[in-house]
Amino acid sequence: MIGTILRVSMSFDFPHGFVWGVSTSAYQIEGAWNVDGKGESVWDRFTRHPGRITDGSTGDIACDHYHRYDEDVSLLAQLRVGAYRFSISWPRILPQGRGAVEPRGIAFYDRLVDALMARGITPYVTLFHWDLPQALEDAGGWRRRDTARYFADYATTVARHLGDRVRHWITLNEPLSVVGAGYLAGAHAPGRRSLRAAAQATHTFLLAHGLASQAIRAIRSEAVVGIANSFSPVYPDRRIDRRVARRISAVLNELFMDPLFRGHYPAVLAPLLHTINRSIRWSDWDIIHQQPDFVGVNHYSRFIARRTLLPFIGFRFLRPLYEQVLFTDMDWEVYPPGFYRILRWIRQRYGNPPILVTENGAAWNEPVDAGRIRDHRRIDYLRRYLRELARALREGQDIRGYFVWSLLDNFEWQYGYSRRFGIVHVDYRTGNRIPKDSYYFYKGVCTTGRID
Repeated sequence: MIGTILRVSMSFDFPHGFVWGVSTSAYQIEGAWNVDGKGESVWDRFTRHPGRITDGSTGDIACDHYHRYDEDVSLLAQLRVGAYRFSISWPRILPQGRGAVEPRGIAFYDRLVDALMARGITPYVTLFHWDLPQALEDAGGWRRRDTARYFADYATTVARHLGDRVRHWITLNEPLSVVGAGYLAGAHAPGRRSLRAAAQATHTFLLAHGLASQAIRAIRSEAVVGIANSFSPVYPDRRIDRRVARRISAVLNELFMDPLFRGHYPAVLAPLLHTINRSIRWSDWDIIHQQPDFVGVNHYSRFIARRTLLPFIGFRFLRPLYEQVLFTDMDWEVYPPGFYRILRWIRQRYGNPPILVTENGAAWNEPVDAGRIRDHRRIDYLRRYLRELARALREGQDIRGYFVWSLLDNFEWQYGYSRRFGIVHVDYRTGNRIPKDSYYFYKGVCTTGRID
């Protein structure tokens, strides 16, 4: 019939048991920076230097999750997620990074874990999400091999206290970000700018993951232990940029994967890393070369590589060539096919390991309109990226779960509070929480296990 519109409905049912969750991190939401015996972290110190944070803010209060955690757990329960990924503040447990344990810090996470389990939400614990105790940084931080041992001791402490209820553990979150932004570029805490320091920190992180994994399993043999790395496909800008794109991909995607799965650094990086860091021991690889129980995949966008005249490889996010190209407030391109591409790359290179998508989301600052936040761009982002995830699942990739970044608007590192990733809006003056339209969209996904 003329004028009739034919609509084809396409949907995908995720497998039974697929884990739906959301992620947060301690420094970005907890606040209470010096409460109940907590020690100073590198971010507590870093944010106090003028000009380092875009809006001049700190994480001193953040979302005040430390005092409002029960309200936030209620939001999780209403969202109907099956899991919550959060990080533990190392200086809240060990104010000096080692030595005496602060019982009030342990008690907070005891309460949080109990509140989650009372509502049927499985805790996924990240041990390090960038907030190194300042006392350890003063002694050399991740540049020193000893920090790996202190991290393993910290992991032992937490596993002993929470391991009877927590089964899923993530040792490190995006160590590459700390290496690149914290020790090489100086844009993140601790604000250092040294290629040598970055190379040293890289190896210490790998040792820390290996030692902490062993420590957790020694306490709880049933523990499931992984690592969360950032992954982005790298596209050459031009044909002549293919070689530099390959090198950039080695840095972004292989640096913290090849050592775990293959027992050595990526071939294009190994000569440089071994030359710069003379403290590497061959016996280290016996500790590092342990395949994790799962790989945490943090993914947001793709990179475009272009050869430059600089002595090191250069890269950039794609800038809009056409008006229809969409970017988030982070200036990150919305490019869902890149998600499928990087998942497929992991499968091909590392033999289809179990995957948890530990972070995926978008930053847009939408206004509150009559008590409602209509964040339709974020909904569209999540729907489109979930379709690519479904595509990978249909092809047999072993993906166990998906965690949105983030539950709450929060302190977004060097951008302060000027970027909003949350599916729940936070009024930073009052602390009030308002679920956004994306919260209700995601609730539907969690409830049905389906995307349309």
